[in-house]
Amino acid sequence: MTDVQKRISELTDRIHYLNHRYYQDSVSEISDMEFDALLRELQDLEKQHPALAQTDSPTQRVGGAITKEFRQIRHQYPMLSLGNTYSREELQEFDERVRKGLNGEPFEYVCELKIDGVAISLIYENGVLTQAITRGDGVQGDEVTANARTIKSLPLKLQTSDFPERFEVRGEIFMPFKVFDAINVEREDIGEAPLANPRNAASGTMKMQDSSVVAQRKLDCYLYYLLGENLPSQSHEQSLLRLKEWGFPVSDTWRKCASVEDIFAFIEHWDKERFHLPMGIDGIVIKVNSLRQQEDLGFTAKIPRWAISYKYKAESATTVLESISYQVGRTGAVTPVANLKPVQLAGTKVKRASLHNADEIARLDVRIGDWVFVEKGGEIIPKITGVDLPKRGMFSEPTAFLSHCPACETALVRTEGEAAWYCPNEMGCPPQRKGRMEHFIQRKALNIDGLGAETIDLLFEKKLISDSADLYKLTYEQLIGLDRFADKSARNLLAGIEKSKSVPFPKVLFGIGIRFVGATVAEKLAEHFGSMDNIAKATHEELIQAPEIGEKIALSVLAFFQDPASVQFVEKLKLAGVQLAMPEGKEAESDALAGMSFVISGVFSTFSREELQDKIKANGGKLISSVSAKVNYLVAGENMGPAKLEKATKLGVKILTETEFIEMVMGS
Repeated sequence: MTDVQKRISELTDRIHYLNHRYYQDSVSEISDMEFDALLRELQDLEKQHPALAQTDSPTQRVGGAITKEFRQIRHQYPMLSLGNTYSREELQEFDERVRKGLNGEPFEYVCELKIDGVAISLIYENGVLTQAITRGDGVQGDEVTANARTIKSLPLKLQTSDFPERFEVRGEIFMPFKVFDAINVEREDIGEAPLANPRNAASGTMKMQDSSVVAQRKLDCYLYYLLGENLPSQSHEQSLLRLKEWGFPVSDTWRKCASVEDIFAFIEHWDKERFHLPMGIDGIVIKVNSLRQQEDLGFTAKIPRWAISYKYKAESATTVLESISYQVGRTGAVTPVANLKPVQLAGTKVKRASLHNADEIARLDVRIGDWVFVEKGGEIIPKITGVDLPKRGMFSEPTAFLSHCPACETALVRTEGEAAWYCPNEMGCPPQRKGRMEHFIQRKALNIDGLGAETIDLLFEKKLISDSADLYKLTYEQLIGLDRFADKSARNLLAGIEKSKSVPFPKVLFGIGIRFVGATVAEKLAEHFGSMDNIAKATHEELIQAPEIGEKIALSVLAFFQDPASVQFVEKLKLAGVQLAMPEGKEAESDALAGMSFVISGVFSTFSREELQDKIKANGGKLISSVSAKVNYLVAGENMGPAKLEKATKLGVKILTETEFIEMVMGS
């Protein structure tokens, strides 16, 4: 074993151990900074020596693998559905069937929360996660292993030694409410439509082709079912305890129940407490505890006879829609909001609900004065699900969406293919201008201490600022005379503004607020182009060559830099001294590719596109966006563009496979 192999093995084992201690034992043995340093060291070694990366490497947590299409895998054990019940009577009938099936033999149940997520089957061999398969149709599902490996609470390699050589564990992948809300805040902030609900978001995320994007979604999971040969347990309870011992995330909310009365006590408890959980549940799963008794009871054609789910009814209420107000966001999108007669729902008093857009108003045909049905989407976000039509007044009129901006009275516009109406008066519409400033100062952007929405309002009203760049012109004398500003608060604000000049370029680019450019996209653009000047002069073709930049984002970036006001704004930031370029000098790996220019096209197995671009630059090569006679090599992955291949062949540009490229870099 070489020194590099040995170090990679040491780092892999150490990080797996630290993850186990953190996620299973709630113990942080080292600081986050120290942990990140270990992970970065392993990532760097694996990039330099991709053939030495281990299959269970913890670097897979951050993703990067691209899956062009998901392979269909047949389940060794079919993933059957459960029968559903909604009443005590039906549950008692289930209990009678179990009692009859076991011929009066004593038995007990285990009750668990039915998590509202995506069912997953995980295969472990010699303690290492080798496959993750979705439920599919119950007989076969999609292999989503690369995406599952990004879930941090899921062990990639077990830290114990008493597990079977091969076993299967099943559970539910979900998106925590906090993550779902944060994603939607950002999506709405950059002009994207919000995700519908946490369950759909989790399902869609697990089918994404780029696992690095999956990693950013911060999915989580709970596991609850152990399958395999020669298992070390005789009951479901013992299986749950054993899974917990092996390091799997198992919810501690399950309980053993001796009777239907015990089950209903459990159901009633969680009917109230479910609203305080960090993820959605839609019911309770009841299972016979003994595995031998489960086997005795067997299955029908579609469901097990030893388990059933009790489904909670959606928490709903009816109330009166008193009015509709309209909010203008920083991108100009106009969002309708339903103002409701206050009603108690899921433990909170609901007064407002989003109506999303004009299409949703038309679909519901919701009108002022209507009695409406209100639910909590994902148990968090109030939404109107329908209208109680028999209660509608005979003189009610259809709701007409606004034609002009409620803030500046500019005529609204709607882009083809988009649901939202927009106010195009970007520079003159006060909510847009102030919204962009609030976006600019937020934590994920310039992170200016001592500055909030109220202060932005005050400075704007006093005509001390007209855009975010004007913050850098503020003086102590201007601030000290304002309400709420004493000596200390004025100095703190100026210090916070000065400190923001050192915020890295990707955060500045995000803070500028180009439509559709969220934090992740800003980082990709900054890393790919290196500076604001390079982004400003990039062509449409060059933009869509950047990682994760599609047509919509490219057109938005082009439109931003074609607007004289935007160009002037960036120039003001440049004069203020904020960071508008990436730091110089990433340490080179070698000069193996010095003097050579490359175009890349297609999908690669060892590298993501971004990693391949980094590898070329780190070894002295130059990246070109389009094929020309000046290009030395075209690195061709699967599904590469036929036009590039044809042009490269015609011009005599040498075409490299991914393997040939790696050999060139390694010098073999």
